[in-house]
Amino acid sequence: MSNEAASKAAPAIATAAVLVESEQLPKDTKLIKGYDFDNGVDYNALLSSYLTTGFQASSFGRAVEIVNHMRAWRLSDEPLPEDADPEDPENSFESRNNVKCKVFMGYTSNLVSSGIRDTIRYLVKNRFVDVLVSTAGGVEEDFIKCLAPTYLGDFHLKGQEMRSKGLNRIGNLIVPNDNYCKFENWLMPILDQMLKEQKEQGTLWTPSSVIHRLGKEINHPESIYYWAYKNNIPVYCPAITDGSLGDMLYFHSYRNPGLVIDVVQDIRAVNSEAAYAKKTGMIILGGGLIKHHICNANLMRNGADYAVFINTAQEFDGSDAGARPDEAVSWGKIRADAESVKVYADVSLVFPLLVAQTFAK
Repeated sequence: MSNEAASKAAPAIATAAVLVESEQLPKDTKLIKGYDFDNGVDYNALLSSYLTTGFQASSFGRAVEIVNHMRAWRLSDEPLPEDADPEDPENSFESRNNVKCKVFMGYTSNLVSSGIRDTIRYLVKNRFVDVLVSTAGGVEEDFIKCLAPTYLGDFHLKGQEMRSKGLNRIGNLIVPNDNYCKFENWLMPILDQMLKEQKEQGTLWTPSSVIHRLGKEINHPESIYYWAYKNNIPVYCPAITDGSLGDMLYFHSYRNPGLVIDVVQDIRAVNSEAAYAKKTGMIILGGGLIKHHICNANLMRNGADYAVFINTAQEFDGSDAGARPDEAVSWGKIRADAESVKVYADVSLVFPLLVAQTFAK
């Protein structure tokens, strides 16, 4: 080739690098396509389009699919074991069709402080979930909201000024300190009565039985735990002392000492919820204790069958909150063949939309 011809041809190395031939993708590979607003505003179609939008929108769409799968599953979907007695009433189609996936839901305290509390209450009121796990704050904030409101503030309010006014900030929410005083006035007589029942009747209190009792005592239809009490949905709180509830228990131990709350019975109970379930699903909003407690319970059955994590944590620091579902697979907390997804997003933005596309339909 002449120098002139060579100068008109792109270098072979560049051509080979840029014009690499592609392999054909599987025929069922989804095409990227967003919502077309020329069709007007159809929120169901808009949210359905997230699955093929890409990035976290597609993770959200996958979460919708997984939640709907866990809701739809019945034991009758599975083949009857070869050694099963077909004459046994428990093996009838009707009996097996009544066995559903057990849904564990966990959430952090800030979500109960926020308006997500109302979304959680809806799920509990309508028995869409079977087991709840939260922090002390996730319990007490629900009761406190029945006694006094939480207000919208701003992330940039000055802590020193707010402290001088007796105002507490949770992100851009404001909780007057008086709310916690009202909580103490409501809670202390109940703790007195619980101690009396412990002494006179031998009642063994656990975090879950305490929450069950408080749900009964609050008797308020806006409360998550009122509906958990009414529908007999267990609520586990392994760190029940880590919050205002702990403060009240601390003060009560001086004022009227002797109340005992046994955490061992609850770890047996929550692990058994998973161990004896035919199928389990996890919906975990946030990270930390609530995430690990549910995942670890599902270790007792060699992992959950469905898992949806929603939080903003990253995995580079090795935190449990940041861990993707695949890390839980390595521990036996999610099954290798499970359907799972992590949505990297603020729960307050996406969880109501997830419920709109699943439980509320």
